[in-house]
Order: sequence, then structure tokens, then C-alpha cells
Amino acid sequence: ATFPTGSPSSTWTPTTRRRTGLELFSTGLGDLYYKSNEEDPYIIKNDDDDDGEDDDEEIEDMTIKPTDIVIVCAHNEDEFNSLQVSIVEELEDGDPNMFVHHEVPLSDFPLCTAWMDFNRQDGEQKGNFIAVGTMDPTIEIWNLDVVDEVEPHYVLGGVSKKKKKVKGKKGKTYKKGSHRSSVLGLAWNTVVRNALASASADKTVKVWDLSAGKCLVTLQHHDDKVQSVAWRSPEVLLSGSFDRTIAMTDMKDSGQCCHKWPVEADVESLVCDPHNEHSFVVSLENGMVQAFDIRTASSNSNPGQPIFTLHAHEKAVSSISFAPSTPNFLATGSTDKMVKLWDLSNNQPSCVSSLNPKLGAIFSVSFSIDNPFLLACGGSKGKLKVWNTLSEPAVANKFGKGRQNAPALRNDPPTE
Repeated sequence: ATFPTGSPSSTWTPTTRRRTGLELFSTGLGDLYYKSNEEDPYIIKNDDDDDGEDDDEEIEDMTIKPTDIVIVCAHNEDEFNSLQVSIVEELEDGDPNMFVHHEVPLSDFPLCTAWMDFNRQDGEQKGNFIAVGTMDPTIEIWNLDVVDEVEPHYVLGGVSKKKKKVKGKKGKTYKKGSHRSSVLGLAWNTVVRNALASASADKTVKVWDLSAGKCLVTLQHHDDKVQSVAWRSPEVLLSGSFDRTIAMTDMKDSGQCCHKWPVEADVESLVCDPHNEHSFVVSLENGMVQAFDIRTASSNSNPGQPIFTLHAHEKAVSSISFAPSTPNFLATGSTDKMVKLWDLSNNQPSCVSSLNPKLGAIFSVSFSIDNPFLLACGGSKGKLKVWNTLSEPAVANKFGKGRQNAPALRNDPPTE
């Protein structure tokens, strides 16, 4: 299960024009349990029983229970880059508690993440890993089942060494198959579990073999930075670019681009509809959201036309997320500081609810799989909010009939 949620940075780097946030993700099924107390670095081994009570409290604080929800988000503050692993727990009185469980330092400014369960050491043994794309061309893979990680589990691409140029300036030598610029988007293939797609400011899309840690293929279907990638099926990959196109690639056909859809502005985010195998939705820099049907790629009468166009926000729509178990339920987040919930029934979008979560410009929104009405939001103020969308009367009336209420988790961020 994945629980994306976005996190912060108030710093914007114009090199990539990256304003959408970090895809946040995660699961809360006892991910960080240790097999024994001896393996747990957070259990203090002390023969003196006087401190036993304090030790028990510390152990309890560090233990992730099966009922906890784990949110992992990329964070930047005062030039310090990290992954923050936060816990959302439901207390007995019903009031939630959210806190940072631990933090993982990153080597560079994070731009995107993708959770995956593929373990390269044993492909059959699932784990909890996160791929992180940064301003550097390197893709870092971190093992989330290890609490005290200080280095990536492994890396994909990056700089191998530096060499002197003729004029005495230092130049970069990249590893074979590496991107040449910032990694802006990542997508893990949930069926072909050793496949990871990456989008880059170098105008390319790459598909990586996680087993070997190597690039399988480089796709050059765009004329500008590639912002977002998504797997429509195990063999079909979609990519969205600042060249104002969406490309569909058939990986069975040697990575050939089989269709392109034009859009009216730079692509910010791209997601596939989990309830409709033929459709995907793209959000744009001009505040618009458009939906497409891949079957129009072979249509002579209506090639490439969107099935709907929605003026969702007044500024860039940086992130979009489908509710995983509720058809036609879409969330959008924007740099206009608003998060909106939409009913897409009959391809006639209508706004069901909206919220200013006081997070600044919204960089990322993501629904939980384990708790399908919980929406995580992250923004430029560097804070995180979990919104129980089912607490909104309009949402409950439209989508919540016959469902049990989700936990009351509408967490206001700390005041500044």
C-alpha cells in the first residue's frame, strides 16, 4: 500500500522550474519492526532497572504498530535535505497524533519519490524501499525497513568521476546510462516489479532494471524537460513534458512512441485513472486539468481530443491524486494554496469541496490506500496535513454512502 504525501520546500530552484512537489508515499503495516530486541538500535541495553520506565517509553515511541499509518515525505529546510518518516496514529479518544518518527539525510535537493517493494537482493522477498530523484542526476534507493540508514541502499546513474578539460576546468563523467540533469519524476511498475521509470530535465525518460541497477532503455520523445511519468499498464508508459505534449510509449515495441497528445500548457503532473484502464488525467501550469482516453490514439474522427477540460485552479496545478477505491473522486493541489476535491462522474467535473490547509503553495496531494478517504497534503511552508475528506458533508453524501467513516484525521499544521 502506498501513502504519498508531499512535503516541502520553500526553496525553488529555477534550473528545473520544478514547482510540483514530492510524490509522497507510504504504508503503515509495521514496516519498521525489528526481528528481535537485540537487532533494534533503539532498545537500550542497560542492566540498571532504574531507567527501565524511561527505556520503555522510548521503545514505545519508536515502535511502529500495524495500525499506524506511515507517511514518508521529502523535506528541505535551511539547505538540509531529508526524508521524514512520520507516523499518524489513532488514539483511544479518537484524536489523532502525528509526529516525525525519524529522518534520513539526503545528499541533494529532493524533487520526486516513488515507493516500491522490490528487493534487488531477493526479488521474491518484498520490502519497503523508496526511490528519490534529486537535482543531481542520481536516483537514490533507500531501504525504509532500516531505521538508521545513512547511505542509500544503492543508486542508479550519477557522476562516476571528474576529469580535467583542456582549459583546466573540471568536467563530469557520468555512469553508463545515467541521466545528465535533474530527475523530475519517477514511476515504479507494480507488475514488472524490477522496472522503474524516470523523467528528467535532460529531456529523456529512462527505464531501469532494479535487479541489475542498470538503464534498460532511454526514450527521447520530448523536446523539453520531462516532468512526469506514469505506467498505464505493465507495457505502456506515459510521459508529460514542458514541450506541452503527453507521449505514450509501447515498451513491447522497443520503446517506440505510438501516440502524442498536445496540451495547452506545460505539464505539471500526470496520473492514470485506477478505475478506468483507458483514461489518464494531466494537470497543467495554467491551472487546467485535462482527461484523455488512450483509445483516441487510434481514432480517425477524434484524435487526441481531451474527454474534458477543467479550469481547476487560478495557478499551476502541481499535483493530482485519484482516490484508490472510490471511482470518479479526484484531488488537486495548486500553487494558489488550495486543495480541491472533484467528482468526475460522466466526464463532467464538479467541485465537491475545497480547503486552504495553510501550507503555502501546495506541492503534493495523495490519497491513502489503507484509509481511502484520507488525503495527505504538503506545501511550501514545510508542513504536512492529513485531511479526512469524508468529514466533509458533500463528500460523505456523494461518495461515502454505505461506507464506514474513516478515522477523524484532519490535522492542522503547527502555527508559526
